[in-house]
Amino acid sequence: MTLRIRAAYLCCCILWGSTWMFIKFGLRDLPPLLFAGIRMLLAAAVLLPFAAHAGLRGHGKRALGWMVFVGILQIGIPYALLFAGQQWIPSALAAILFATFPVWLALVARLLLRDQPLTARKLLAALLGISGVALLQLPALRGETLSTLAPLGGALVLLASVVVAFANVLVRKELGPYPPIVIAFVQVLAGALLIVVLSGALERGQPASFTPRALLVIAYLAVLGTAVTYLFLFWLIPRVPISAIGAIPLLDTTVAVILGALVLREEVGWPLLAGGALVLSGAALANQVGAEPAQANG
Repeated sequence: MTLRIRAAYLCCCILWGSTWMFIKFGLRDLPPLLFAGIRMLLAAAVLLPFAAHAGLRGHGKRALGWMVFVGILQIGIPYALLFAGQQWIPSALAAILFATFPVWLALVARLLLRDQPLTARKLLAALLGISGVALLQLPALRGETLSTLAPLGGALVLLASVVVAFANVLVRKELGPYPPIVIAFVQVLAGALLIVVLSGALERGQPASFTPRALLVIAYLAVLGTAVTYLFLFWLIPRVPISAIGAIPLLDTTVAVILGALVLREEVGWPLLAGGALVLSGAALANQVGAEPAQANG
């Protein structure tokens, strides 16, 4: 593995892992849906020239329609859920709950793809992941959190993970032949537009403070946390084993937990450590048995 490949891989892990912390910063100034929508609109603008170079106009209406539909499922709905859920739970918990997506991916793939049997290892991965989620949510369900809405926040992030898993199966089933960067651009743009519409309908009258901190966070998440990481990922895919790509979400979740503890001073108790270990073990096992990594992250 060359130095350039190692650097790109490390950047993907660190940048994606840091997004959870930066989302928490941005939520201090902006309502969640407006925040997420602006981030994705800016990210789409950055990705546009790369998608155009890859042949954005060279695809029929059916293909673009599928890209838009999957974008709503993979970007629009999940990011609306993620940003809303992170209002009430720590960034580390959100990152670990979202890291369950390889488990859901293995289960959803079994339902929608004929060549994905439900093996004993996949069932074990699901059991580990679900057990980890139960441990992670235990403090919230007992009322041992700062917010009474913590159980709802965790549920929203978990639902986002399930929706992303479903969307990734559709990408594999319907959009396999098309350039990944074109798919990513259309998805990000379609998702952004949906989130902006939701913000206009649901966040009318909510205060939004575009402070220097908020603008810096939006720029970081859109450019480095979305566009650059996608470009790095697509560059890496033909150059490293698929197992290495599948390990990125596990590594960036670790980065998210470390940053949450060191920078945000989030408490790292035994439920987070034990539940996180179970979730990441289940995700790693699901990845090893053939589930492809999701194309969305924090």
